[in-house]
Amino acid sequence: MSLIPTSAVAEHASRDSCWIIVHSKVYDVTEFLDEHPGGSKIILKYAGGDATEAYEPIHPPNAILDNLPIEKHIGAIDPNTVVKVVKQVTEADKRRQALMDARPPLDEILNLHDFEAVAKVVLPEKAWAYYSSASDDEITIRENRAAFQRVWFRPRILRDVSSVDWSTTILGCKSSLPVYISATALGKLGHPDGELNLTRAAAKHGVIQMIPTLASCSFDEIVDAASPGQPLFLQLYVNRDREITKKYVQHAEKRGVKALFITVDAPQLGRREKDMRMKSVDDSAGAKVQENQSGVKKDQGVSRAISSFIDPSLSWKDIPWFRSITNMHIILKGVSTPEDAILAYEAGCQGIVLSNHGGRQLDTSRSGLENLVDIVAALKQRGPWPNPNFSVFVDGGVRRASDVIKALALGASAVGIGRGFLYAFSSYGQEGVERAIEILRDEFEMNMRLIGARTISEIVPDMVDASALHSHVGITPSDNLYNGTYQPLGTAQFRQAKL
Repeated sequence: MSLIPTSAVAEHASRDSCWIIVHSKVYDVTEFLDEHPGGSKIILKYAGGDATEAYEPIHPPNAILDNLPIEKHIGAIDPNTVVKVVKQVTEADKRRQALMDARPPLDEILNLHDFEAVAKVVLPEKAWAYYSSASDDEITIRENRAAFQRVWFRPRILRDVSSVDWSTTILGCKSSLPVYISATALGKLGHPDGELNLTRAAAKHGVIQMIPTLASCSFDEIVDAASPGQPLFLQLYVNRDREITKKYVQHAEKRGVKALFITVDAPQLGRREKDMRMKSVDDSAGAKVQENQSGVKKDQGVSRAISSFIDPSLSWKDIPWFRSITNMHIILKGVSTPEDAILAYEAGCQGIVLSNHGGRQLDTSRSGLENLVDIVAALKQRGPWPNPNFSVFVDGGVRRASDVIKALALGASAVGIGRGFLYAFSSYGQEGVERAIEILRDEFEMNMRLIGARTISEIVPDMVDASALHSHVGITPSDNLYNGTYQPLGTAQFRQAKL
């Protein structure tokens, strides 16, 4: 195949004929413009030129290969025709670098809240908006955190706690902590290595990583970065095209993934207004090719740009199909009620995650921790309980090992942490994730000694008082660290007045 000069690509810079360059390859995306989940405007901004910089943090490297017909793959760019452009260092770039240089040293990071505080300062605005945003009035994201403050310890004394062990087994896989790294999307918005930071740190410290469907790194990149025998889980958004889903799931199983976490609480994405206010495209970009477009929603943010393939028709009738295409453990991620927990058990699933998607879906939905009490009670009544063949996980709002211990005491098998690790690598890369794991390890050692539990199995319901957990109105101790990093929602802003 002959190489294509950049001048030839530049001739296709219109809505009628749109070529772009991604990773030194040329693609004809003319017919894909209106199908692109983020709208055509972001593609047309790079029509006839190189879109790699915009493509990189939002899409896995193979996304364009998987979604564009092979006949639209024009060929490779002629490197001799590429004009190397020296990227202009903007004032924003200089400011961010100065802030990165001024970060607290890692040994001064004492808890997971510290990582969030650093990330809030050093992340680009679009990345912070996407990572930190939640749905509607953001009541649920705050409640996820507040729920843990309504559960109190009842420590036991005079037990020999000279040796404590917080290791466990999660879905048959050994873990150094009763914690797994929950899936979060678009890691490269926060760090150039994206989710690989998590993979490498998890391998080093014996923690299990859940690979996101919407990772910035490709699935195979992540698996290739894992150590031999390193256990990995997979989070799945179900595609409208079931053949694509089947191929993806079976490929994951062949690569050694141990469990499939099917997200079931996102038939439509919640309105994440912080993210929505961060326009995907600068409205001041005045290229003629962007004019006269109708129907383009400019206020959907990054979330819209990555999610339109998700199938809203997913239902209970699909669970037998999943069981027919894979032997992996099947876990439903996003369960909120005892009724659905029982249905998941009776459908032959191996577990559930009590999750509200980090507060990013249905606002004013209850926290996973609060739902845990009712769901465990229902599973006990259904029996048998505890059930070695059915696990109950919790995620949302976890910032301390003490949060994990409270969930374990109330019946959780293990706990997922997403944003905590996301902010760790966004701020400090792989070393940040390793530091986060070390912090949790130190907190587990202290808390287990102080409550009188020598092993995970000794963390029992009598060690906590959850009587106030369902009281949504009342006096809850203020979580000053969380409140210090939480960014309140804003409202629509006036343009600069012309006086």
